[in-house]
Parts: sequence; structure tokens; C-alpha cells
Amino acid sequence: MQSYIRLTAAKFRETERIGPFLATYYLESGSPFLNYAIPDDGAVPAKADIAALTEAFRKRGLVPRLEFLTEAVPAAEAVLVECGYTLERRVPLMICSPGQVVGQPEPAGISLVTPKTESELRQMIRAQNVAFGEDDPDLHLDPSPDQLSGETMSVMAVAESGEVVGGGVATAILDGATEIAGIGVVEGYRSRGIAAAMTEYLTREAHARGGRSVFLTPGAGQAERVYGRVGFKTAAECVHLSLI
Repeated sequence: MQSYIRLTAAKFRETERIGPFLATYYLESGSPFLNYAIPDDGAVPAKADIAALTEAFRKRGLVPRLEFLTEAVPAAEAVLVECGYTLERRVPLMICSPGQVVGQPEPAGISLVTPKTESELRQMIRAQNVAFGEDDPDLHLDPSPDQLSGETMSVMAVAESGEVVGGGVATAILDGATEIAGIGVVEGYRSRGIAAAMTEYLTREAHARGGRSVFLTPGAGQAERVYGRVGFKTAAECVHLSLI
């Protein structure tokens, strides 16, 4: 899982090797959630390596930040904390293997559609931006090449009015693994089972394409419970650390 996350995080970002860290930079946004480093599996970073990593992010005007699975890098967190980094949160990594997915009720008045054209994908991305509280949801609407080709699987929730009220993706399958991400529903349509239905939709599509390990990291609130209903089970822990 850590190797997959490392490869996909670097796919559409600029990267820099700093000691045992792979720093990834998303050039279109300074969001700390899109700019972070991942340590090598089993790494025990030296304080000099951490200082160099911190400086690299500072030079770019970014918050020094890391995301990684504790099971893959068990010694890194303690050294980072000793160097001043603080824990943002611990997030479970949940997996749904073929045969585990649980069917969800069809949300009333909602159709789940695979967006195929650039226009449809832009509508889906805008709905995700609104759902996640972006200051200007009309920025950064261009779909990635993988989304346009269909290699990245996408789904959008469409209300009877034609309004796109939610969306989500499953990344390109690599060595049987894919990550479900960006599941978002706009306010006013939440608590209707739409997020769970979109997750099931993407999970079944990924399994049909040969995905053996479909995984995700739930956000705050009730997300873990929602994904659990779909058949996802906690398999590991991801930590987010930063230096303000």
C-alpha cells in the first residue's frame, strides 16, 4: 500500500528526493493536503535529513508535512516529533477485497453516472470542490489525463434537476491496488446514502477491472462508519505530521 501511495502521489506532482524522503509538490496549489513527503519503507531518518526536508518546503512557501503508514515506517514518527513536528491526525487505512463489498440502497432521486466527457468531469470536480469547502469552487476544474482516458475511474451523483451534487474517483489500478478518494457530497444532499452508494459504485468497478486491494483513508466525522457499511475494513494506520 505504501509503495502504491508513493507512486500515485508523485504521478501529477513535481518530486524531489531528500535523504530517505520523497517530497511531492502540487504546483497548482499550496494546500498542505496536496504537498507532502513520504519516507522510504523502513527508514530511520537522521535529524539532518529532516532539517533538509523542512528547508525544502520552507523555500517553496509550503508547510513542511508528511503522510505515511506507520506499519511501513515504524521508527520515523518518533524522530520527526523529536525534531518539532506535530501529529495532525491518525487515519485508518481501510480495504475492501473482492467478495466483501456490501450493496447499498439507491438514494432517492439520485442517479449515479460515470462522467466521460470533459464537460461532465468538470461538473463533477466542481461538485467535489463545493463539497470540500473550496473558497472558489470554479478553480482547478481541469480533469487529469487519467480521468479523461478513463484509467482513473470516476462517478458523479446527479439530482433529478440535473444538478451534479457529488463525486468521487478511484485511481488507476497498479499491481492490483487502487485508492478511492475525493468522495464528496454537497450540503443539502448529505445523510441520504449518496457517499456510500458512490463508494460501492467505484469499488465494484475497480473489482471488475482486476483491482484486488481497493483502499481508502476516511475523513473526519462519520466517514469511517459509512465506508464500513460498504464492506471496508481497517487494515493499517496512516499518520499526518506537520511543522507549523
